[in-house]
Formats: sequence, structure tokens, C-alpha cells
Amino acid sequence: MQHNVLILDFGSQYTQLIARRVRELNIFCEIFPYNKVPEDLSSFKATILSGSPFSVRADDAPHPDLSQIRGKMPLLAVCYGAQYLAHFDGGEVTPSNTREYGRANLSYVDDHDTFFEEVALNSQVWMSHSDTIKKLPTNGICLASTKDVENAAYRIDGEKTYAIQFHPEVYHSTDGKQMLENFLVRIAEVPQNFTPNAFVEEIVAELQEKIKGDKVVLGLSGGVDSTVAAVLLNKAIGENLYCIFVNNGLLRKNEFQNVLDQYKGMGLNVKGVDAADRFLDQLAGIEEPEAKRKAIGRVFIEVFDDEAHRIEDVKWLAQGTIYPDVIESISVKGPSATIKSHHNVGGLPDFMKLKIVEPLRMLFKDEVRRVGASLGIDPELLGRHPFPGPGLSIRILGDITKEKVRILQEVDAIFIEGLKSHGLYDKVWQAGAILLPVNSVGVMGDERTYEKVVALRAVESTDGMTADWVHLPYDFLMKISNEIINKVRGVNRVVYDISSKPPATIEWE
Repeated sequence: MQHNVLILDFGSQYTQLIARRVRELNIFCEIFPYNKVPEDLSSFKATILSGSPFSVRADDAPHPDLSQIRGKMPLLAVCYGAQYLAHFDGGEVTPSNTREYGRANLSYVDDHDTFFEEVALNSQVWMSHSDTIKKLPTNGICLASTKDVENAAYRIDGEKTYAIQFHPEVYHSTDGKQMLENFLVRIAEVPQNFTPNAFVEEIVAELQEKIKGDKVVLGLSGGVDSTVAAVLLNKAIGENLYCIFVNNGLLRKNEFQNVLDQYKGMGLNVKGVDAADRFLDQLAGIEEPEAKRKAIGRVFIEVFDDEAHRIEDVKWLAQGTIYPDVIESISVKGPSATIKSHHNVGGLPDFMKLKIVEPLRMLFKDEVRRVGASLGIDPELLGRHPFPGPGLSIRILGDITKEKVRILQEVDAIFIEGLKSHGLYDKVWQAGAILLPVNSVGVMGDERTYEKVVALRAVESTDGMTADWVHLPYDFLMKISNEIINKVRGVNRVVYDISSKPPATIEWE
């Protein structure tokens, strides 16, 4: 894989957005913690320093080793990065007199500099810092200002080093993508050759070289990631790929058979294994979310290992791991803390003795879908909403029983089918229902009821790193609520979740 652009992460909540904006320019990039700079930088053509929650004036401020970067390749320093370059190279960084957070406008722009080509005066940018650059570093030249921030952008004379105190990666910076393009394409001259077709061609060649004639086993989930991974591997190694689809008893209504039917005609070698009772037995009495995840992960490995042993001489385990899984599962001083364990990340128990292959681990979700489209996968399958690896277990708050699974499957089916029949499914990034561990009083006919409450959740997002709730029509919500209460035995109240991520997560557990 061509690296092209190196992004050093200092813990900013926006670091993943920088990567997404760069990828949107058809330029491949990779995020590394600031203290784990790759030893070999020969394939990188530019570096971007992220923002950070730290102050450069603090004793524990992150200090990157830029000796092989600064002055040797084009460098763009964002927010903390800009202050870092100033603070440690003859400039001065002080606490801001005014609160420099939120929208601001560029009141001065050096439009003769390539970095600001096609960027208008008064262009809106997004500020997010409590320190400010009082004095520019040695050989620093001011390129832009706002009303409150004199040194909003600068460059270092004699180097292709640029620095900005605002965030071009967020949507609030209206010309942010243009600035990134100016820096990467016009200044750094990075090739824009990261396309779905190019990725497929390169990764298929890599897989053939890595796996050679070995057998590979892959756990299919029916979701976008594992499906695209399977088709990629099938293209690379053909009949040496063995796919296993395990029913953990926590899938959506009729999903086990529906998914198996979907894979017919795709040329994949798929075996379905119904282990629902085994999973539900092991989950009995467990209420804590992380304990549920671990129990499901353990049983899945046991079931999967049993099935894998039925195939002779399997050497590799393939997984549908994607880039956000990787990013969210690592944490160094600075970068965001791990929120929850990911079922795809963290390795295997020693007894499985399989090497891991993850063809999608460098792609974001929307890139996986584009790669899937280039492989000719059915658009309906590619358009499926994400579904959590632990399934409905983390949408049932509290302990898991067959009856609770039945209730949630029925509720979820009504909600999802309703979204599809009303033309709303493709306008939502992810939707589902949550069974709450509370009962509420209701009246049905002349009888008092004391039954379950369910919450409906629908969010819009690009890759799940951030998300906002969807403003579904009131008439639709009313119809779905009535249908759920009338048709699902055990439910007498429906609520709608209007929380965004952050501060909430998409799933409730």
C-alpha cells in the first residue's frame, strides 16, 4: 500500500477527520501516534501534525521526533502542531486573551501564496484552542489572520512547512478541503491515485503474495465489511477461501436464512452453523455489557474453532476489520481513550494457531462500500446498515433471555421494514431498537398492562466516529409505534432516542 501522507496524532478528536478529508482527495494516508513515527519514511510524500487537547506550554506536552520530517518533506501543522513549531523554534505561545473556539472568519489572507489559492477573504474557519501564537517562529511569515487571531496561518521561509491555528478538516471550515488540496496536491505534489479500482488491484496482488496456496477461513456476519472482505479474498485465492456464518441467536428476525440466501450466486463457499442455543446458554444471567461482549467473543471463537478444524490445513483467519476499529482500539498518551472492545481487534487465543489477514483494515466504512461497488456486489447488500458484532445482546439492556430476544427481533423487524417501505432506510446510516430493563403501566382495551419499553434509534453519520439523530417524520414514528404496540406481545410503550454521538454512543451498550 502506498503510504503517501503521514498523519501524526496528538490526541485531537478531529484526527480521524483529517484522514477522511485526505482520502476524499483520492490520496492514501495513515495515522500514527506522535510517539511512534515509522522508522522508514521513504514512501511518505508529506506529513500532517494533528491538534491536541494538550498545551505546548505544559510539562507533559507531547514532543514528536520531527528530525526526519521537518525540512525534508512538506509539513502541515494543524492547531497544536502549529503552536508546537512556534513554541520550540524561536516563537512564543501564550494563553489566549479571548476564547478562541468555534467559527471565525479570515480577515486577512495572503492570496499570492499557493496554500490559499481559491480561498476567499472572510472564509469561515473553525477554531478550537486556549493558547495562541503571540510571536511567529524563526523565519515564520504570516499568511492569514482573523479578527482575534493575528497569526492564524504561517509558513516557514525556505521550507515547505505550513502551519494553521484552525481546523481545515471539519465541515465548519468552508474552504478547508481546498486548503488541504492546495497543500497536498499543489505544494507537496502527492499523487491522487487512491481509488477503489486501484485498491482492489493492489490488495489482490498483496493477498496472493502473502497467502500463496494456503487455505483461509473467514467468519461472515452478513454485513458490508465481512462480505467485501470475502469477495476480495475470493478474487485473490478462489476455492482456498472457506466462509463460515454462525447464528449466535442474536441476529435480526430471519437473518440467518436470509443472509445465507443472499450469498447464493456470489460464488462464495459458505457454511451456515446454527449455534443459537449455545450462545444463549452462556449469556444466561450476565448483565454487564463488556461481560456480554467477552462471553459472545469466547463462544464464537469456540464454535468457529470447531468448524475450522473440520477443514484440513487451514493456515489463515480472515477478518473484516476496518480502520475505525483499529483506531478506536489503540490508545497512547494523547489519542482518544478506548471506548469499548472491538470484536475484530485484539488477536486470537494461542490454541487457534492461525495467522490473521485483514484486507480492509486501512479503509473507512464508506470506502469499503465503494470498493464493494467496484467488485460488483449487490447495491442492496452494500447499503445494509451497520450491525454490532455482539448482535442484539447489546440492544437488550440487562440479562439476555429467549423471550427478550423474540420481543426485540419483532420490534426491530417492524422498525426496519417500516423505514424501507417509507423510503427512509437509505437516508439513515444506522437504525435499530433497544429493549429497556423497565416496565411501564399501560392500558389495552379495558385491561391494565405492565410491560416492556422499547427505544427506537436512527442516526446519520459518515463512518460512525460521530453521529447525529435523524429527524424521522412524526407521522412515521406514530405509525411504527402503534404497529409495535399492537403486534408485539410484551411491549406497551415506544420512545425515540434523540441523542448525538458524542456525548452518547450509537449503541446503548
